Amino acid sequence: MKTISIKKSEISKDWWVADAEGQILGRFASKISQILRGKHKTNFTPHMDMGDFVIIVNAEKISVTGNKETKKTYFSHTGYPGGSKEVSLYSLRRSNPEQVLVNAVKGMLPHNRLGRAILSHLKVYSGPNHPHIAQNPKNLEI
Repeated sequence: MKTISIKKSEISKDWWVADAEGQILGRFASKISQILRGKHKTNFTPHMDMGDFVIIVNAEKISVTGNKETKKTYFSHTGYPGGSKEVSLYSLRRSNPEQVLVNAVKGMLPHNRLGRAILSHLKVYSGPNHPHIAQNPKNLEI
């Protein structure tokens, strides 16, 4: 018996388009992160970037459960003394609705060089239109 490891030249990447309207944030981000990582493929290799490209439309219409709209906060620090920043989900959704989905998916990917490369395959748009028609994406039913 041999364990076969896929080569970089054997990887094929597809394009998927997913509609976030009416979806729950965490459950939706979990499915997207699995597709970006490539775990849905039979020849999945953990140390390689073999996932597909995902286009998310209607990011502004994603929903959350409970009191997360007002209670959930995103924390960041600039690295300077007193440089901590907190932004609530409500205000982030008003200013940059795409960033809400990017943050959710980013937290579910590996926190290393591979995760940053995989995250570059995610394209998020707040409205129903996207500029990736030429890639001929398939509809992703979640």
